Amino acid sequence: MPLTSPRRSALADQVITELRNQITTGEWPVGSRIPTEPALVEQLGVARNTVREAVRALAHNGLLDIRQGSGTYVIATSELAGVMHRRFADADPRHIAELRSTLESSAARLAAERRTERDVRQLDALLARREQAWASGDAEHFVTADATLHLAIVAASHNDVLIGLYADLGDLLRDWLRDDVGQELRPEEHMDHARLVEAIRAGDTGTAATEAAGYSFKCLGKRA
Repeated sequence: MPLTSPRRSALADQVITELRNQITTGEWPVGSRIPTEPALVEQLGVARNTVREAVRALAHNGLLDIRQGSGTYVIATSELAGVMHRRFADADPRHIAELRSTLESSAARLAAERRTERDVRQLDALLARREQAWASGDAEHFVTADATLHLAIVAASHNDVLIGLYADLGDLLRDWLRDDVGQELRPEEHMDHARLVEAIRAGDTGTAATEAAGYSFKCLGKRA
């Protein structure tokens, strides 16, 4: 339904909320181009200036990137994620690897303790999707599938603070993985995640933590 409000500022806030919802729900995933300004005007039933104001606000907050002549793209899933991405975009890759290793190792240990049957079924499905993505040879597809599996492992920790922190860092970590993978998937660089998922299923906290911790540094080693 068209968004309506007697005050323009309130209307712009409604549009910002609606556009943010499209981003946070994954309707507009990171890296995607959002609909054009005329399309948003028609979709929301508001004036062009209101749409422009909302888009600029979200760009200022770090969720969108306005690229002249190309369109507007999603670059983060939340304001905090946008801040994280800008703050650490030029960080030392080793420091990113250490952070990822620390978070994912702790999450995997907790997941092995707290996973539910539903968690395990989801991990099995996402592991299979990751393998299919690798077999497809599509690097971007693989990056998305790999990131989704790791996010599900963190979610299986059932620690809301850890889940939120990891999600806000997700765009930064995805960029790090994208740079590591490159444009071509090479068979000799494939890292099997089956042992990690099996350790979580078996409740083997030590193996789960060790497996999760090692992946980041294996990736970093390829850059040396």
